[in-house]
Amino acid sequence: MTAPAAERARRTTYTYFAAFVAIGMSGGLLGPALPHLAEMTGASMGQIAILFTARALGNMLGSLLSGALVDRLPGHRVLMGMLALMALGLVAVPFSQALAALTALVFLLGVSEVSVNAGANTLLLWTHGPASPPWISALHFCFGLGNMLVPLLLVAALAMTGQFQWAFWLVALYALLLLVPLARQPSPAMPAPRPGTEASRPAPDPWRLVLFLLMFGLYVGAEVTFAGWITAYATLIGTPPASAALLVTLFWVTLSAGRLLAIPLLRRITPWRVLRLCLGLGFVATLALHFGWLPLPAVALLFGLASSAIFPTLFGLANQLMTMDGRTTGLIFLAAGSGAMAVPSLAGPLLEWAGTGAFPPLLFGLVGLKTAGLVLLRRRVRRGEARHG
Repeated sequence: MTAPAAERARRTTYTYFAAFVAIGMSGGLLGPALPHLAEMTGASMGQIAILFTARALGNMLGSLLSGALVDRLPGHRVLMGMLALMALGLVAVPFSQALAALTALVFLLGVSEVSVNAGANTLLLWTHGPASPPWISALHFCFGLGNMLVPLLLVAALAMTGQFQWAFWLVALYALLLLVPLARQPSPAMPAPRPGTEASRPAPDPWRLVLFLLMFGLYVGAEVTFAGWITAYATLIGTPPASAALLVTLFWVTLSAGRLLAIPLLRRITPWRVLRLCLGLGFVATLALHFGWLPLPAVALLFGLASSAIFPTLFGLANQLMTMDGRTTGLIFLAAGSGAMAVPSLAGPLLEWAGTGAFPPLLFGLVGLKTAGLVLLRRRVRRGEARHG
């Protein structure tokens, strides 16, 4: 890559980082703002929970939509359209006094947020090619950064104006500002195969894709299950509510910090080793939770670190082992959205049926299934390499 091309790639990459902060802030607003939205619509907390289902369904539709659009249109036009739709939805949310209207808007936010997510991931892969894993890890750190910043923005808005609406409007303004650099920068194109690589590339393996999709679904399901249920689990075993609520914050802090740590790590060791290291830490964290080897805050910190690098490393590995077009990326985010809906829904009935003692084995089982998926994937890749060799 020439020096001017490398500079263009860096500027484009930094724009994607800024876009990920935006979608992290947009996605992170729903939880802290939920009591205010319930009061605004006159809904109970049980009724307002439908917003999470609406966002998840929007994510699933957006996963398929973004894949088709990025393959057919200039990628930056797709990102600009979805950022504009996201900004429009954020502006309109505080004016939606009816729960039905608010639910429809949150569905559209889910479509737009995941479309920017999947689209920027695909375009970043096209920009950096085989060298993408550290950049993908940095990209997902920016998403976590947005999630961490937005509660502070909401607190500041309430302190300065007494109105939660300003948090939504400021995030919308930030998203709109990103349209300017995206409009000025050319969209990356899907890289053409290098001369001579067509003959050396193994035949497409659909089972390889299936294993990747299963692992993405299991990972996101485990992440959402821990983040969504650790507070309830801690409360049920007698932890004071204030201390229990802190656990999810500790989880997100080390998840974000771990993605920063993965950037230099992925430059020194293979993605396979990073994934094995993360899964090993996951086993230690779940066993420590089950047997009480560590206090709950330490478990939350350790499980966040264990979870941190899995998604971006898997994504970078997929780019090395498969052709990553918009359709494939869309399927990955569809699998992630399905895992986010299906796996956490097991925790509630399981805790009710078997008690709090079932939560650590559930997490251990999820780590075990991810490990089995990684072993099968590694064997599949080696078998393909042996046949090709």
